[in-house]
Amino acid sequence: MRILLLVTAFNGLSQRVWCALRDLGHDVGVHTAGEGPDITAAVTAAAPDLILCPYLAQRVPAEVWQHWPTVIIHPGPVGDRGPSSLDWAITEGVACWGVTALQAAEEMDAGPVWAKRTFAMPATAVRKSALYAGPVADAALECVLEVVEKAADPTFVPTPAEKLPVGVPGARPRPAMRQVDRMIDWAGSVEQILRRVRAADGAPGVLTEIAGLPVYAYDAHPSGIRKGRPGEVLLRREGAVLVAAGDGSVWLGHLRQATVNGEPGIKLPAATVLGSLVHGVAHAAAKSGRAPDAAFGYGQIRYRRDRAAGWLHFDFYNGAMAVGHCRRLLSGLRHALEQDTRVVVLCSGTEVFSTGIHLNMIDNAPDPAVEGWANIRAINEVCKEIINCTRQTVIAAYNGSAGAGGVMLGLGADVVAARDGIILNPHYDIGLFGSELHTYTLRARVGADRARRLLSAKAPISADQASRIGLVDDVGPRNPDSYLEWLATLAAEEADPALVRARSEAKQHRLATGLPIGVFEARELAEMSCDLFDDRSGFAAARQAFVSKTSKALPQLLAR
Repeated sequence: MRILLLVTAFNGLSQRVWCALRDLGHDVGVHTAGEGPDITAAVTAAAPDLILCPYLAQRVPAEVWQHWPTVIIHPGPVGDRGPSSLDWAITEGVACWGVTALQAAEEMDAGPVWAKRTFAMPATAVRKSALYAGPVADAALECVLEVVEKAADPTFVPTPAEKLPVGVPGARPRPAMRQVDRMIDWAGSVEQILRRVRAADGAPGVLTEIAGLPVYAYDAHPSGIRKGRPGEVLLRREGAVLVAAGDGSVWLGHLRQATVNGEPGIKLPAATVLGSLVHGVAHAAAKSGRAPDAAFGYGQIRYRRDRAAGWLHFDFYNGAMAVGHCRRLLSGLRHALEQDTRVVVLCSGTEVFSTGIHLNMIDNAPDPAVEGWANIRAINEVCKEIINCTRQTVIAAYNGSAGAGGVMLGLGADVVAARDGIILNPHYDIGLFGSELHTYTLRARVGADRARRLLSAKAPISADQASRIGLVDDVGPRNPDSYLEWLATLAAEEADPALVRARSEAKQHRLATGLPIGVFEARELAEMSCDLFDDRSGFAAARQAFVSKTSKALPQLLAR
């Protein structure tokens, strides 16, 4: 079937739908509303059999939906309408939610229903981005596949929404959520604060005041520490700040200054945004490689041991890794590799494995080129530690999606294990040649020809496709808990002494007989120096467009 995805941005859900439909053999194109020709002209040129809108904030023109089957994937259950569905659901703590596939109509979210799904909401407040990338994306993909099947049936007629029962209590039309609806009372409960911040993560954030500075708050985590006046900054840790609340305290990992010289600020680690306002605030430190005391409630990296396997868990906000993140991960990795385990599992959070270097921090630096250079060299140190480990078997567990250098980060591991449903973007598309030793690891995994095609195609691939081409070795269950159980079994199997020894000997042989790793890095850094310091490929403008969220450009491959 000839299918056109009409999107506001080619985000994680849109990419997952694109990959799934292409894997099923469909001819799938993408048009970003607001980019290139207008929607009507783009649809006319594509001449699709079906239009799907997995992420579209704009209204579909009548001349489109009146002439082509057009289905909107709405992140709310039957009866729900409005642009802030997930925001309201998280804020109000509903028990279940859903996704509905609706035919485009004159009134937004009011067309007849093609497919619907419901799911249980997490018991604790969940970040909007995590909800969207997890249960919402899973339900949306199920709806998409059902819609495609029904679109091939000429007798199918969608059901008017008013004829369907409301499967989720309270589902109803709602207005866009405003900042007044999100307002934080720091004298209120931690639970209420968490829900409001997490309902606005990663956009638009919650407007509040920290240390006297108007900011938008993101990346909230509970803490059991109870002291100080509500709203007071109590501690700092790994770029986050701890703010006192009515019945406890809340870590805020990221902030965005409301205005900087009259312009909106960019999202950065909270302590970076607050700067001198928190210079006198104490640091809450943890021992190397270990999680902080449970009362602190915040830590990006933690190590645990399970018999012969050491697990290094890391979870960086949106997957971006600045110099400090890379150094902390390197310290944790070295701690793990010093233990007497036979296997080390490098396991990310469920949203993102990594997206590589931290573009926001680079753009915010006094000299972005120098900061970018330090960042790429810091992430390379992590990559080299993985590649050069011969005493233990290293498993890179892609528990979340990855992009650019974040894909390359774990490819030097002995085993790469992806969770089903994640998306990988194994290319650099922002005016950078890239490093992360990808000229060594990517070629070793998929061969020189395919490595060149992946880098030049600049298109996402599914975990299944990555497995078929050898980019990853194993794909585990989609459910996060089931994936960790599967991963534990894999780690136990890989811990067999004979297997560890065989892998070690083979790796030592490759490292001893091949071109030295330092040569690959030197070549990559030579290219990167031209991109960072000479800006030969427009990295500065592309970075600024990304940071300011003004660019929605799609890879060229995705145009028909």
